[in-house]
Amino acid sequence: MIAMLMLAGVLPAGSASDPAAMLKIGSVMGVDETPVFQMRALDGREIDSAELKGKVVVLNFWATWCGPCKEEMPALERLRRQVDGDKVVLAAVTTDMQRDGIRAFVKQLGLNFPIWLDEDRSVSAAFLVRGLPTTVFIGADGRLAGRAVGPRDWDSADAVAFVKSLEGTR
Repeated sequence: MIAMLMLAGVLPAGSASDPAAMLKIGSVMGVDETPVFQMRALDGREIDSAELKGKVVVLNFWATWCGPCKEEMPALERLRRQVDGDKVVLAAVTTDMQRDGIRAFVKQLGLNFPIWLDEDRSVSAAFLVRGLPTTVFIGADGRLAGRAVGPRDWDSADAVAFVKSLEGTR
């Protein structure tokens, strides 16, 4: 896969790094299939995982009170700008219910990706989220591609390469 990423220009020539390994992205232990889910977006729109079929999905589980979450959010925004929005859906999932506080948080950080509300915590439970931030990756083929617990530099070359590599998993 690394050679394919180099040939495709996703990784710099001569790079021997595995983006997933460099980012310490592991498997989602205990989850055999990608959970199906429904949520409401902060803007009121209903989200159904079936709508995401054929796209890479990056779900970042976070909370407004989580310091490391706040630190990594700008990097997620920069990642969003570096990927093809027609192929990749990047969304932040929160169990926070203080909508005004969430809106203020989003505005303060200049975030332009969707915020989805896990009101009953069922989505967090389905993906076995135990700590924040947790980021889950679903390939374009609908399979779980990995999970990272804790903050990362999501706008790094390794992160961009990893997300782009998932586009070819159809």
